[in-house]
Amino acid sequence: MCFVRLRYLLVFDLNELGDGSIPGITSEWGAMLAQGAAVCLESQDHAQGVKLTVRGDVMSSHPVTWPPVTDQALRTWAEPRVATERGAEAIAVLLAQRETDHTVIEVSWQGTGFDFWLGEESDITLQRKTRLEVSGIRHGNDGEVRARVGQKLRQIRQYDSQYGSYPALAIVVEFGRPLAEVRTT
Repeated sequence: MCFVRLRYLLVFDLNELGDGSIPGITSEWGAMLAQGAAVCLESQDHAQGVKLTVRGDVMSSHPVTWPPVTDQALRTWAEPRVATERGAEAIAVLLAQRETDHTVIEVSWQGTGFDFWLGEESDITLQRKTRLEVSGIRHGNDGEVRARVGQKLRQIRQYDSQYGSYPALAIVVEFGRPLAEVRTT
């Protein structure tokens, strides 16, 4: 399974995660993910409209917008590891929806080796089609991103005996540039 596409300048508005249009994520959870991503992006001194570079099996570049970051949001997301992981999920969910024509239909159970089930938006039965594993790095170099992608692909493959009939997608988001690396198994 390969999703290689070349798209540029499609705005990634993280506020859309809170509109309730994603079948497997409530509007409240989506807004929370978007807020985590906003905190991560602003912690790296990015301004609204910064370009997210997407590489790997998807090649694109997108300006990103997000909800305002308030003092209360900063206090809520004071734990950097949690903010980074949830923020990466926000970017990955939007990437999957925009770049693969799949959307999150269900949050995966812990211990399955992946975070979300993806399905086709046009399939009203919301059948599980693809596994999505996400990871975030607040600030890292290419070697760290590549290493994390490899780690996530190995993690997914550990569960192929249970879920191998389903393709898998790993997305690692690095907020320092910002960058998202997308790989399929």
